[in-house]
Amino acid sequence: MAVQTGLGEPRGPWFISPELGPDGRGWWDAPDRDPGGQRPRRLLAVLAVVAVSAVSGALAGGVVASRDGGAGPAAASAAPVPAELVTAAERTVPGVVSVLTGGTTSGSATGSGFAVDDQQHLITNDHILAKGGGGPVTVELPDGRRFAAEVVGREPRSDLAVLKVPASAGLTPLPLAKPGGTRVGEPVLAVGSPLGLAGTVTAGIVSALDREVRLGNNRHTAVQTDASINPGNSGGPLVNARGEVVGVNTAIATIDGNGSIGIGFAIPIEQVQQTADTIIGKGG
Repeated sequence: MAVQTGLGEPRGPWFISPELGPDGRGWWDAPDRDPGGQRPRRLLAVLAVVAVSAVSGALAGGVVASRDGGAGPAAASAAPVPAELVTAAERTVPGVVSVLTGGTTSGSATGSGFAVDDQQHLITNDHILAKGGGGPVTVELPDGRRFAAEVVGREPRSDLAVLKVPASAGLTPLPLAKPGGTRVGEPVLAVGSPLGLAGTVTAGIVSALDREVRLGNNRHTAVQTDASINPGNSGGPLVNARGEVVGVNTAIATIDGNGSIGIGFAIPIEQVQQTADTIIGKGG
């Protein structure tokens, strides 16, 4: 397996399948790591949810969904991309960064983040910082420049964190969607650094709203999307056709640990804005 340079070896997270509760319903579960350092043995053929930061040194996870059958004429003919999505991508990519944490004996992780204001505050996922073991945080900009980032504040229960880079970074802040404005079926883009591939844009739709998922010990109400999300996308924005952030990409569903199956989850913008405002208000 080739090792990519820049943001560490692009390895996937551990996958843990959920157990069924007393009523026969499955728990959404996504522990960020296995304390024993080994891949869990219980890999049931049921739906699980995993955080999508990439962990250096972890067991290689399945990060590419596969399909049966060859590509016929219909598969070779791609649908035209709406012009508004092209414009939304052009506006979004300059404000999205790669986040590298740790790099010490405590471990390291990579993910994504995005600028939220002119003061160069960045939003990302808290589990990326947690995987880095409290080590230093580095941000890589779209133009390749790197900056040491200050951790302004963390909110593990919301799985959100706010970073800050120097004003010289000059990142373009992304506009946030209005609360309650996201609609099922509307087109969206996921932007981030899956497997360390900075500036990657994938398209899909909003599949569902208010989807209850469980990550670690906390439950979240999430935006579900079929836009392709993979390890390293954690903390990146999910934006609508107007280029407004509707959520923070955080997790994917998987069957028996076999990677993304087109079901991803983002923390909704209402939660993101509330948490970010609180953190920035306290920490500057």
